Amino acid sequence: GSAGTLLNLSVSDPSRPDSILLAWDEPEVGVERYSLALSPLGSGTALQNGSAGPNITSFWFRGLTPGTRYKVEVTATLACMETTSQTVTAQTSPSPVRNLSLSSGGSSAMLLASWAHGHGHRDGYHLALYHSDSQMLVRNASVSPNASTFLFDGLVPGSEYALKVSTLAGSNQASTSIHHWTAPSIPTQLRLSPGSSTSLIASWMGAAGAAWLHLALHNLLTRTVTTTLSARRGLTSYTFQHLQPGTQYWLGLSVTAGPYTVPGPNATAWTYPLSPGNVTLSSAEEQSSLRARWSTPAGERDFYLVTLREGEDGAPARNISVSGDNGHVTFHGLSPGKQYSVQVTVVAGPYRASARSAAAWTQPLPPSGVSLSSQESPHSLLASWEEAMGEGYMLALSTMEDTMKNSLLLRGATNFTYEGLSPGTLYTFEVSTVAGPYTSSPQRITNWTYPLPLQQLTLSNHGHSTSLHASWRAAPAGSTGYTGTLWETKSQERVRSMDLGNKWTNVTFEDLVPGRQYTLEMAAVAGPYRSSVRSATDWTYPLAPAGVTLTNTRRPLGLSAFWDKAAGDVDQFHLQLYSKSLAAQRNITVGPDTHNFTFLGLSPGIQYFLKVTSLAGPYRSSSHFATEWTYPLSLANVSLQPGQRPQELHVSWVESGGGGRDHLVQLSVAESLSIIRNVSVPRGVTQLDLEGLVPGSRYRVEIISQAGPHRTSSQTAIGYTVPLPPPSLSASAVSTAWALAVHWETPPGQRDGYQLSVRKEGSSAPARNLEAGKDSTNVTLEQLEPGTCYLVRIWAVAGPYHSPTKSVTGCTVPAAPTNLSLISLGSSSELYMCWNKPPGRRDHYRVILYGLSTQSRDRVQTLSPDAQNITWTHLEAGSRFAVQVIAMKGSFEASSANVTQWTHPLAPANLTLGSPSASSLQASWAAVGRGAEGYVVDIYDTASSSRVGRTVLGAGASSHIFRNLGSGTHYSVAVRAMAGPFHTSTPNLTHCTREYDALLA
Repeated sequence: GSAGTLLNLSVSDPSRPDSILLAWDEPEVGVERYSLALSPLGSGTALQNGSAGPNITSFWFRGLTPGTRYKVEVTATLACMETTSQTVTAQTSPSPVRNLSLSSGGSSAMLLASWAHGHGHRDGYHLALYHSDSQMLVRNASVSPNASTFLFDGLVPGSEYALKVSTLAGSNQASTSIHHWTAPSIPTQLRLSPGSSTSLIASWMGAAGAAWLHLALHNLLTRTVTTTLSARRGLTSYTFQHLQPGTQYWLGLSVTAGPYTVPGPNATAWTYPLSPGNVTLSSAEEQSSLRARWSTPAGERDFYLVTLREGEDGAPARNISVSGDNGHVTFHGLSPGKQYSVQVTVVAGPYRASARSAAAWTQPLPPSGVSLSSQESPHSLLASWEEAMGEGYMLALSTMEDTMKNSLLLRGATNFTYEGLSPGTLYTFEVSTVAGPYTSSPQRITNWTYPLPLQQLTLSNHGHSTSLHASWRAAPAGSTGYTGTLWETKSQERVRSMDLGNKWTNVTFEDLVPGRQYTLEMAAVAGPYRSSVRSATDWTYPLAPAGVTLTNTRRPLGLSAFWDKAAGDVDQFHLQLYSKSLAAQRNITVGPDTHNFTFLGLSPGIQYFLKVTSLAGPYRSSSHFATEWTYPLSLANVSLQPGQRPQELHVSWVESGGGGRDHLVQLSVAESLSIIRNVSVPRGVTQLDLEGLVPGSRYRVEIISQAGPHRTSSQTAIGYTVPLPPPSLSASAVSTAWALAVHWETPPGQRDGYQLSVRKEGSSAPARNLEAGKDSTNVTLEQLEPGTCYLVRIWAVAGPYHSPTKSVTGCTVPAAPTNLSLISLGSSSELYMCWNKPPGRRDHYRVILYGLSTQSRDRVQTLSPDAQNITWTHLEAGSRFAVQVIAMKGSFEASSANVTQWTHPLAPANLTLGSPSASSLQASWAAVGRGAEGYVVDIYDTASSSRVGRTVLGAGASSHIFRNLGSGTHYSVAVRAMAGPFHTSTPNLTHCTREYDALLA
């Protein structure tokens, strides 16, 4: 509302929509009454009029239309009939809606709101939908004033919602509320599955569509309800515990939401059954029968499935179903000797629980078709049989002495080879079938092993010509005897037959032919078997040939052999001609009817031996040796060379075939024919080192070859020992000449002379060679370059040989510099020094400056070997100096002559003139530096420019008076400083002598 400036009108919002309460403030001036007029806004026609007394400050307008805008005018009548009016606008509150309803129409996601309009006017409606549980605003909507329905969609199924509908009119509103549920949604994908033998797990999807879920679990076996459960919205799974194993259950599910209850899906499932316990499989009373037993587990089951499995791989053999309250079953007509196990499976619905027994066996049958064969083996027997059902076989092998060999073989084996048996022995074999703990009755058979053949059968003549001895080693076991036959090998005629007991190990055959081959065949016998045949062969010993001789033939060089044939058989004659000094030998085989042979092409100077042998098989019968020599040849290519040391000679030669006994090496000094060394050398050696000789000496050698009674000399050879070098060598400079004096010590031994070579160091020019006599110990090398180093080498010479070289380095004295000059260049502090370069070489120059006028220190400088001048600076003026230049080479030096020179003096300073009298003039000056050697004072007549006086003064003078001069006359004076040949003068200074009168005055 609005308020007047005077009455301050205000409109209050009453609780009723058809009323307006108007209030005002009482004015300060007196009011007689109030008049009020109410009219619809925009109309001038008053609907209601009213009046109030002076003390009234409010007024009710009633019976108005809700939600309508009105204009109210209040007029206050004051004293003196004055009035004041104020107008205000007001609006009545709207009427709330009527018959508000909210329905789902069976929908789980929508609610439809509908209402009837209230009395009066309105601007529009505002709808607010809230979720009842969370009190959260879900939807806000504003609708037109003529709307009477609104559809809310996308809501949560099975949830309670509250709707507030507000009628709007200006700033006023009137609200009405209502609540309702959406229909619940049914959960989907209900699953019921076993969690264990005593639990079932129920799960489902879409659990958020209802406020409550109700579950009921029924035991279908007992037809009873086991568990009921009610849970709030959101539960998606539940585990039912403590159920019966192996039992079928039915689960029903329903949902509620407010007034709605909806049945949901249902499911059935079984709990896992428990497996049976203590499953056993054991032998029944009947043959080839097994009985299975087990204990009944807790819970329920439909039936038992009993499976009999065969063998280790457990392949099913029988399947039997028995009722759920049974506990055993018997299987008949099973295979003997087979392994079985039983599996008992509890079946409950789709689920199974199994338990398995340990293995059990049926009684086995013994094998058939048993055999024992020797296979011609002395150490093994092959046992074989036809396969029988079982786990394996028990084998036993025994002899008459009761030695047992037991073996256990697995199923599938049908034979077994016994190795390592005794030869020629009767064995008994037993075989039984084994199946688990059972063993069948045995099958038994016997047979022999083959006997061993004879071992180490030998047939030997033992050196006899008419008998052969046979021997063998007895078989280790089992042989009952031996049988044998002796044959003549070449003709295959039987000579002897024999049968012997098993104790025999040798026999001798007599009256046989010498040199003939025989063969013996023998076998061992045991039971029905004979061993393999062993044979041995040998010859009787042949007789040796007789009358063997060896004779020398000279032309051609050879040896002839002769012999006689002995009695008996001979295959061949073998001739062996050899020498102990030769590796090679001559072997000749000839037929049995040949009795001589000649050997040609033999080596000269060799002793030969001949042996003739009768051959019969491997045997030989040899004659005595016959021997003879061939003539020796002289040695060739005898040479005499120096040995490894100077005291040795190396002798070598070539043996030109043939041979002989030792060589005799004879050594003599070449100038003498007397033998100083006689050395015997074995045949085959072609060199000899002779030691302890004199170095550098000439020798001759001759070698004599010996063969039996014969001797032959070689040619003579000449040779030298190598000389020794001088033990010490020196080379020293000759001071007076450009030469080197070379000295050495005489080495031990002899020599023909010495050779020397001289080479300038660092030069590629050929060396200079010279010779010295064998007794020389020194030589002077002349015409050498001064100041040069030379490499001097020396060696001793003997024949074509020389000693190792000895070398030394020596240097000549350098040449002194010449034409030394010391020149003054007009300077008072410098001197120039130069010289001529001397011939030869030097290491450097050493130049020395001596101060002769003062006690100053000498100055020394070292210059390069090619320098030829130097300038000395910073010298003292007017002083005398001496210089010297020295050429240096190693420790040698060569000096020039000394040269002297003066530096120029400095002119005297501060020259002054005075006239002490009319006839005299005094000159005074000051020395500069160290002064001068002396002074020359000259006086001149100025007018005529002629000198009128000169005075020479010593080094210490500093003044002089000229007398007997003319008075009043002008004179000029000059003072010269003198140093050696050099002088330096002051400028002329002019002065006048006194007048006489002045002097007198």
